[in-house]
Amino acid sequence: MPSSFHDFLPVVERLVLATNAHDIEGIVACFADDYWLEAPLHPARSFRGKEQVRRNWTQILRAIPDVQARVLRAATDEGSVWTEWEMSGTRPDGGNHLMRGVFIFGVADGLLRWGRMFLEPVDESPLDMDAALQTRVLGPRPAS
Repeated sequence: MPSSFHDFLPVVERLVLATNAHDIEGIVACFADDYWLEAPLHPARSFRGKEQVRRNWTQILRAIPDVQARVLRAATDEGSVWTEWEMSGTRPDGGNHLMRGVFIFGVADGLLRWGRMFLEPVDESPLDMDAALQTRVLGPRPAS
């Protein structure tokens, strides 16, 4: 029988609860020892191993002591759960920390086995779509 959403939801719920409780041991316990994260938007940030999860979350909890996570939407597909995240809090400089994006997790035996991360800081710039395309895709406009 194929896995269902209910097979994957408990570990995602545990991760959100542990994150919001700032419980590093609870966070790390959600991941397999050989967890593999792929970061397609930033390939050099990809890694393997639960200890890197611990280092990452220790830094996040230290830097953003009021961090809160929410899963806005979730869906499953053949051994994976697709989750849309929002993480917010206060940076050390007093500014807002706001990240949004998608995490796709492979789940087996109640643990996160692998992940693909598409989570990024929210761009608060005033650029509308036309200006953003001009700046980021088309390049600078030629001088008149």
